[in-house]
Amino acid sequence: MRLLIIGELYGQIGAASNIARSRGAKVAHVADIEAAMNTLRDGHGADLIMIEVREDIEKLVTLLMRERFNLPVIACGIKNDKDAAVKAIKSGAKEYIPLPPDEELIAAVLEAITEETQSFVYASAAMGKVIAMADQIAPSDASIMITGESGTGKEVIARYIHKKSKRSGNTMICVNCAAIPENLLESELFGHEKGAFTGAVARRIGKFEEADGGTILLDEISEMDMRLQSKLLRVLQEREVDRIGGNKPVKVNIRVLATSNRNMQDEVKKGTFREDLYFRLNVITLQMPALRERLEDIKPLSEHFIEKYSKANGIPARKLSEAALAKLTGYHWPGNVRELENTMHRTILLATGNVIEPDAIFLQGMPEQQAAPVTPAGAGNMAKPASGNTGGLVGRTVDSVEQELILDTLNYCLGNRTHAANILGISIRTLRNKLKQYGDNGAPIPPALTGTD
Repeated sequence: MRLLIIGELYGQIGAASNIARSRGAKVAHVADIEAAMNTLRDGHGADLIMIEVREDIEKLVTLLMRERFNLPVIACGIKNDKDAAVKAIKSGAKEYIPLPPDEELIAAVLEAITEETQSFVYASAAMGKVIAMADQIAPSDASIMITGESGTGKEVIARYIHKKSKRSGNTMICVNCAAIPENLLESELFGHEKGAFTGAVARRIGKFEEADGGTILLDEISEMDMRLQSKLLRVLQEREVDRIGGNKPVKVNIRVLATSNRNMQDEVKKGTFREDLYFRLNVITLQMPALRERLEDIKPLSEHFIEKYSKANGIPARKLSEAALAKLTGYHWPGNVRELENTMHRTILLATGNVIEPDAIFLQGMPEQQAAPVTPAGAGNMAKPASGNTGGLVGRTVDSVEQELILDTLNYCLGNRTHAANILGISIRTLRNKLKQYGDNGAPIPPALTGTD
């Protein structure tokens, strides 16, 4: 991972840097916030920022948000400065690390950022075949299309491929094409020059240039606008990008991976995705199996998440009872592994005793049951619902039912917008628009889960 340190850290910068480097991080240091922003704009990216608490953290967080640098910020300061620590957290810092730096504490922070980006927990033959294919194709420079339902681990397999590739010593950049507004995605990918448009306060290196020498992952590429697809095709063909407002192309050396939760051939037939771009990206296809197709993985995955979140919450790890495991394996998992992780996080907070029993596991509906056919209305008779569970819907508008479903799902996901959108089968952009609409109408909106959106 890449760590950017801002400030002198009360003279402890050397110790903090050495600890981070010993744990495999690449460390860069700048004197102040403006230098940090210039570093990021110039394409020298970071995965984590560590800033001295005496700096203007609120200013940094505001600038990062304004220029769409989605980076966690960690504040550092002397141990007895409690007021500064509280102010830092209120200003947007995710954590506060006291100085002099504690090796295990810094290691834990780095681990939390990089955890599980390049490894798998599985026992099924279906996942074994996917891993074997990934191992075989990783050393090449071929473009790869990774498909599968939301929550199956498409980004994880992409990171695994990068780690196994000859580019593993260089950067991997991920761009979520569904999460960035269409009018900003072009600048995000290809960069812009100062003054190229309103708000372009400085030159910004795009993600393709930032990934030079490494790998770029275009997540949910099927959400990309057709106009941008044309520009992307040129980048793949010519291996060069044109910054917005620039006067000459810039050569890039990158490997492109792409993911989608849709059937790309259907998207091509519908005319929403360019066929020539599809063939350019689809040199090799990896299809991620749904969790319901790899039931053997539910037990090891559940145990892994129980251990992870028990440790994170300071709770003794409990074992799953056979009845609890049966409940998990009998569920249809529309949100796949991501939903299972969220479920086990909730479960370890709600479970009591030494063993996790079924009553501690709350699922978003159980496997669908076959409904009885509805009897057509006869002479003088009103057709009745097949079951009593639709009675509460009669007389309500579609909009009100939709709002209840979205907000219930968001509560179920502990406020995590990304997880909720995946379960609902809508884009994160659509979900955010809906939530803004509901909030404007006075509905209470669950707060976002820290560090997820």
